[in-house]
Amino acid sequence: MYSALLINEPFGDPAVLIKSKYRHESVLFDLGDLHKLAPREILKIGHIFVSHTHVDHFIGFDTILRICLGRNRRIRLFGPPGFLFQVESKLHSYTWNLVENYSNDFELLVTEIHPSHRMSRLYRCRAAFRGEPVTEEKISSNQPLVEETFFSIRCIFLDHLIPYLAFRFEERSRINIMKNALETLGLPTGRWLMDLKEAILQGRPESCPIRISDKSSGDRPANRVLPLGFLKEKVVRITRGQRICYVTDAIYSPENIKRILLIADSADHLLIEATFLHEDHEKAAAKYHLTARQAGLLARQASVKRFSLFHFSPKYKGAAAALQHEAKEAFERPLSDPLSPFDAATR
Repeated sequence: MYSALLINEPFGDPAVLIKSKYRHESVLFDLGDLHKLAPREILKIGHIFVSHTHVDHFIGFDTILRICLGRNRRIRLFGPPGFLFQVESKLHSYTWNLVENYSNDFELLVTEIHPSHRMSRLYRCRAAFRGEPVTEEKISSNQPLVEETFFSIRCIFLDHLIPYLAFRFEERSRINIMKNALETLGLPTGRWLMDLKEAILQGRPESCPIRISDKSSGDRPANRVLPLGFLKEKVVRITRGQRICYVTDAIYSPENIKRILLIADSADHLLIEATFLHEDHEKAAAKYHLTARQAGLLARQASVKRFSLFHFSPKYKGAAAALQHEAKEAFERPLSDPLSPFDAATR
């Protein structure tokens, strides 16, 4: 089970942490100010997806670097065209003359995404973060950026006077364990249930043996082995996984609208910017941002279950409730109620 958390309040820098309830792994959307995030949480992050490198979306890179130096771990970073140069510029701004003596080797595997291809380079601390080419490959428009055992990530390009990215996190089918069924069969809870879930998600054969261990009785674990197919039938219920979408810094234009509705379609949770009130929609268009009403309309049209707003302009300090109310009103409007030209104002 995954949940999405805005790291900063809506007037702060954009950054969203997607946490697993049962696994020590997290995903980060954007690198705004991360000082509110505890180091123990930062050390769980394995994938970071950066929409674009405006300072309020990228300043947290240094925090990641500072916390992870001297540790044996690899983080995968993804960003839009120019991302490799921008990451290298950050890394080259520091002096690394002593890192070859480190006993651990922190690594950054960085991927720059283009509409038709992507390029990756590896940066290793003990090699003074000199870029090492890894791959350059063609990609299709519907190809996921990442496919892991428990989740996948997709992206689309949007227009912010630069090409930038919006993201969709999709949890694989959710494997629910029925505790009453475990009790009926006399089976314990424990780490073996994660092994069971992984085996199901990896498509292992029904005959695959699952070792069941119960260490609750001290140093003498009681081990049993049961076939995967039996456990799937008796103790597992499979449901659709969470869908979490992240959209920021987008002008309300026909092309952006079409792309946002595509990536946000039927999301369980949409995190979307709402920089201006709709009375300032002309200013929003000039600055390539959304109004709260536009954010609510997009959430409604995409049929999302719920949405969260962020990236409020500081001009509305003390008026956050007005932005929330405007978006909520647009979201709850009946689908049969046609939009007026003012509601659908585009540039």
